[in-house]
Amino acid sequence: MLTFTPIMTQTPQTPAQLAEQELAKTDNSKPSDTVPVSKAKEEWEMLQRQAIAYSKSTLVPKSYQGANGVSDCIIALDMAARMGANPLMVMQNLYVVQGRPAWSATFLVSCINQCGRYDSLQYEENGDISEEGYAVRAFAHEKASGKRLNGTWITWKMVNDEKWLDKPGSKWKSMPEQMFKYRAAAFWQRIYAPEIGMGFATVEEAHDIGAAPPKSASMTVSLTKAQLAQYVQEVKNGADADEIIEGLEVRFGMPLPAYQKKQIKEAGQER
Repeated sequence: MLTFTPIMTQTPQTPAQLAEQELAKTDNSKPSDTVPVSKAKEEWEMLQRQAIAYSKSTLVPKSYQGANGVSDCIIALDMAARMGANPLMVMQNLYVVQGRPAWSATFLVSCINQCGRYDSLQYEENGDISEEGYAVRAFAHEKASGKRLNGTWITWKMVNDEKWLDKPGSKWKSMPEQMFKYRAAAFWQRIYAPEIGMGFATVEEAHDIGAAPPKSASMTVSLTKAQLAQYVQEVKNGADADEIIEGLEVRFGMPLPAYQKKQIKEAGQER
C-alpha cells in the first residue's frame, strides 16, 4: 500500500514581512563583546595625543608648554588642520588686539600661496603713491580654471573715508605702500578664501577697522607672554632692543605697549 505524504506549501511573504524578519534578526543578534570606537572619538584622542606632544616641546611658545598649555595646543592644532597650515606657524602668528585674536597679513598671504588652489598672490598698482588717485588691488589665478581673481581696489579715498589715516599709532603715514598691500591682501582673502582666516581679522585690520578706543586711549598691539619672553631672550643673547621693537611695530602697523617696550629694553641692560 502506497502512502502519500502531503506536501506543505508556504504562503509567499510580502516585502513588509520579510523586512520585519530581518529587523528581528538584527534585534535578537548577540551583541559584540567590544564596542567599536567612533571615528570622531578616535580623531579627538589623536588630537589630544598630538597636543600633549607639542606641549612638551621647548620649540613652541611658552604659553603652549606644560600641562596648562595642552588646551591651547588643541585649539592651535584644530585651527592648523582647518587652514592647512603648520601648527607651529599658527602658534607663532596669532596675536591678540583689543581682546580679539588676529593674524598678521604676511601669515595669511603665506597660507594663500601654499593652499594649492591659486598661484602666488600678486598686486596691481595704478598711479603713484603720492597721488590722490593711487590704488592697489591683489589678484591671483585659480589653478583649476585659470581665471584671474581680482580683489578690491584700495584707494586713498577709501583710506580717508574710513579714517584709517587718523587712527592713533597708524602706519599709513610712515609706510603707506606696505599698508596698501596688507589691506589689499586681507580684502582678497576675505572674498575668495575666507576659510583660510577662519573669520579672524588681520592685525592691521583690527587696528584700523575695529571699534574705536576712547579719545584719550592709544591703540597698541600686545605680544603674548610667550612672544614677549622670546624677544626678551633674543635681546639678552645680543640682539638690538630698538631694532626688535621697531621691526615689530612696522610689522603690526601699530606701537607696542610701553610696558612691553620697557621689558625688552631692560633685557639689554642685563647683559
